[in-house]
This record gives sequence, structure tokens and C-alpha cells, in this order.
Amino acid sequence: MRVTVWNENRHEFKNEKVRSIYPNGIHGAIAEGIAENGLEIRTAWLDQPEHGLTEAVLADTDVLIWWGHMAHGEVQDDIVDRVHKRVLEGMGLIVLHSGHFSKIFKKLMGTTCDLKWREAADKERIWVVDPSHPIAEGLGAYIELPAEEMYGEHFDIPAPDELVFVSWFTGGEVFRSGCTYRRGQGKVFYFRPGHETYPTYHNEEVLRVIRNGVRWAAPVHGAKPVYGNAKPLEPVGPKE
Repeated sequence: MRVTVWNENRHEFKNEKVRSIYPNGIHGAIAEGIAENGLEIRTAWLDQPEHGLTEAVLADTDVLIWWGHMAHGEVQDDIVDRVHKRVLEGMGLIVLHSGHFSKIFKKLMGTTCDLKWREAADKERIWVVDPSHPIAEGLGAYIELPAEEMYGEHFDIPAPDELVFVSWFTGGEVFRSGCTYRRGQGKVFYFRPGHETYPTYHNEEVLRVIRNGVRWAAPVHGAKPVYGNAKPLEPVGPKE
């Protein structure tokens, strides 16, 4: 299975704390953390030509993982359209944390994807509300993160096809933190935790969710849909 981990890779250069937590970038930590037999992983980032998401790279990607925050507006619209087309064709997409405001996620959702937030080192308890879902495989009743950025409802997204996780924070807020969607032939998974100033992507349970998400979002190679005018398989029309 071919996985591309995409990251802006900007905070790592501008913030010493982020660089100390993720010396090889958030993309590097995720790529290393989800590595297992059967996964072929590459990384890409914003300042590469075509943001590292060339036609060839996307054609060779089964699941794309997306992390973005401070430079959503710098992602070129034609690259967003390119990723959108591949999702509709069957490529899986996993959107992490502040990627909720990415152009590609908002295009796929058709809403503002806005929410409440607070960066105050809240404890986050991520409750598994669908323990039978493949993305929750191997987890206990919840994942507890001692410090994370708070995201709170209302989260302006369409009702998820499946709700896998709900988060609670010490400030009292709750949040739909694990949501799945189908768009065209592709599957989309949004997973909330992952603020850049916390070591969330070194947490084995968080990495397990992302690994499970990759397996869930992988394309199924069934019959390719054919659209447009179609010839009948059997004779139609009035008999002579």
C-alpha cells in the first residue's frame, strides 16, 4: 500500500519548540510512527515544486495523509483540484488536526469547517464511540492526552457517515474528533489531535489510529464506474 504523508513543514522552521519535538518534521514523525510491513511511505511538503503532489506522485498514492495549519492559503487551487479528483477516483484521504481548514477538506465537505478552539494545554480524552469500527481496532475505551489544543463544538461539517471518536476537554467542551466520509469512490477520515507544540504524533495510540485509518481508507480495486451514454446489454424497444 502506497502512502504519502503531506505536511506544510513551516512551523518546524519558525518555532524552536516545534523543531525540538519534531526534528524531522511532523511528516517525518508520522511516516516513521506508522511504518509497518506492507506500507510504502513517502513524504511531501508545501515548498516542494507542485507542493510535492505531482500528477505522478498522486497517481502512485493509495492514501494521502494531510497536515496543515499556517499556510492553507498558499496551497495552489490547481493542486487542490488535482487531489480532489484523485479522492473521487478512489484515493483515500486522512486529514489531521488543523487540516480541517485546508482547502481540500473544505472542498470535500462543502461547509466552512469552522469550530471553537483554545490553546491552553487542556487534557483531552478521546472516547471510542464505535468500538466495532476498523479504525478503533486495538484501542481501549479511550485515548488520554495530557496536553492538547482544545477544539469544541459546534464543528461546521456535514453529519459524518460514521462517528468513531468523540473528545472531551478539561474546559468542558466536547468535539466530534473522528469522522468518516465517502466522496465518490474515495474514503475520507478526519482525526482531531495533533497540535504542533505537543508531542501527540509520538503517542503510540494516536499512531495506531492513523495506521488503522490508512488501512480503512485504502482503495478497493473493484470495477471502474463508466458514465455517459451507454449501449444496452439486452435488446430494448418495441419488438417488430
